Amino acid sequence: MQCRTRRFLAPCAGLLLVSGMIGPAPLHAETERIENQLAVFSALDKVTAHISTFKVELGQTATFGALKVTPHTCYSRPPTEEPKTTTFVDVDETQLDGSEKRIFTGWMFAESPGIYGLEHPTFDVWLKECERPLRATAERAPNTGESPAAATPGDAAAGDSQPGAGDDSVPQELRRRVRR
Repeated sequence: MQCRTRRFLAPCAGLLLVSGMIGPAPLHAETERIENQLAVFSALDKVTAHISTFKVELGQTATFGALKVTPHTCYSRPPTEEPKTTTFVDVDETQLDGSEKRIFTGWMFAESPGIYGLEHPTFDVWLKECERPLRATAERAPNTGESPAAATPGDAAAGDSQPGAGDDSVPQELRRRVRR
C-alpha cells in the first residue's frame, strides 16, 4: 500500500504508528545484579583539595570530616555485562552543637558521580565501586551449557576486588572495562 495522495496520508500514518509499536522484542534481558558487602567511596575535602578513598561495610558508618556515610546496599553487574554499580546510602552531617542532621538519603551511581553524588559546601562524596560479592555469578562453561555452582564469599581470593578478577575464563578486556 502506497500513500501518494493526501487523502491516504492519515491511514498510512496510522499504519506506520501501529507497526512501530509492534516492533521486535528487546535484544537483551535484564541481567542479575550482584549483591556486595562493601561500598567504596571517594570524597573531596574542598578546603584542602584532598581526595580520599574509603571503604565501608554495609550497615556500618564511616566518617569523613563532619560527614557520616552509611551504605545499606551495594549492587554491581557481572564482568561480562555493561558496568552499573549502585548503592543506597544515608549521609549525616555533625552540626557545631554536636547533633546530627540527615543531608542525603538516596541512590548513588558509580557511572554518574557528578549527577548522583553528594555535593556539600565543604565535602563531595561519590560511589566509586562495590567489593566483596556475596556470591559469584553463574557463568556458562564453554561448549557444555552447564553452569558452575555459585561460590561462597570465602571462595574468592583475598586480593580480588571484582567478580572474576582472578578468573582466566573472563577475558582481560572485560575485566578492564569493569574496573573503570
